[in-house]
Amino acid sequence: MHAKTGDHIVIETAKLDTRRRHGDVLEVLGDQDNEHYRVRWDDGHESIYFPGSDAQLRPAD
Repeated sequence: MHAKTGDHIVIETAKLDTRRRHGDVLEVLGDQDNEHYRVRWDDGHESIYFPGSDAQLRPAD
């Protein structure tokens, strides 16, 4: 996954009672081999996110 600032990340979940997480990429951190992101999630909190196989990337509009 290679995101840019402003892109949108959606994290799918395998749990039936847990909804998808949505967030906006605020900053790209690391290098191409170890890229991770500062994300503002739809509930308003921010965190550093290391993407996994459950993540989807949607380009900024």
